[in-house]
Amino acid sequence: LLHITYRLKDILDQESFRYDVVPPNNFLQLATLRLDKNQSFKPHRHIWKDGEDRVIAQESWLVIKGRVIVSLYDIEGENILYKPILHPGDCSITLAGGHTYEALEQETVVFEYKTGPYKGVENDKVFL
Repeated sequence: LLHITYRLKDILDQESFRYDVVPPNNFLQLATLRLDKNQSFKPHRHIWKDGEDRVIAQESWLVIKGRVIVSLYDIEGENILYKPILHPGDCSITLAGGHTYEALEQETVVFEYKTGPYKGVENDKVFL
């Protein structure tokens, strides 16, 4: 599993209130929640867990406004596997493999979620 694209429509089509989009064995986690008015959760905080010695940055983009075209590459970064166009409410998740994004509209707004800590470009990525 290298990449996942998940659309707002997929969330609305779910019958359960929670859906785990990313399998639980990945460092980057994403679940969708469909909540009813006044539905809440018990207050909580998360605890520190022992990490792995060797990890890869995993990344997710959530389109808020505008549109982007995403190029999703194989592990070697030589072949484009898929080029979806993401609209507001859609997201892409990169667990491994290469990727790039291009805004298709002025003033496109995207949230980027990425595992950290960030230790500089030389320790984060290799350009294709």
